[in-house]
Amino acid sequence: MEIINLIGMLIALLLTMLGVICIYDARKLAKKYFSFHDQNEGSKWFKLGGFFIAMIGIISLYFTIF
Repeated sequence: MEIINLIGMLIALLLTMLGVICIYDARKLAKKYFSFHDQNEGSKWFKLGGFFIAMIGIISLYFTIF
């Protein structure tokens, strides 16, 4: 049972890390993966998606610990 909690915590931490990376590197990611004419729009969606991914990771970490 403890190994399942450990795996759950690792997945939650990876989700949180992925979300934070999306938030901070949004403009670089928008340049790299998409050819948007409006980079601000692409970086906005990366930041919004990163925020939601980070929140899902934090909430799942909270419920995995308790």
